Amino acid sequence: MAQVVASRVNRQTVGAIADGAFKVLLAAAYMAGAAPLGRLLGTPAWLMVVSGMALLIGGGIEIGYTRSRSMRTYTRLMVGYDSGWVLTALVGALMAWQGGSAGGEVWIGYQTAAPIAFAALLIAADPTQAASD
Repeated sequence: MAQVVASRVNRQTVGAIADGAFKVLLAAAYMAGAAPLGRLLGTPAWLMVVSGMALLIGGGIEIGYTRSRSMRTYTRLMVGYDSGWVLTALVGALMAWQGGSAGGEVWIGYQTAAPIAFAALLIAADPTQAASD
């Protein structure tokens, strides 16, 4: 039994846990600094708090499901999430560069919706089959 657990904790598992932990830490920063971060990004403080809550929920679910979902599923979801994160950050930066005021809202909006979608897809994914003893 110990070999089964030890063999499942590999670099990918550590990466999935680290990704979830980063979301949880980012959530704490968003909620603790909602007002100053909101001013910096041009978003209302309530949106920062809601985004922080979504990141906290998403990161917690991500950490909690590492033993029951395949790393292939995690990898696909993380690539999709991070690709969207980069694309949204670029769009937000482009909007700000062109003088628009919605760049921060676009970026924070993504960070509000995407972790919940990530978590829902992770929950809906097929569980991994445990090795028989």
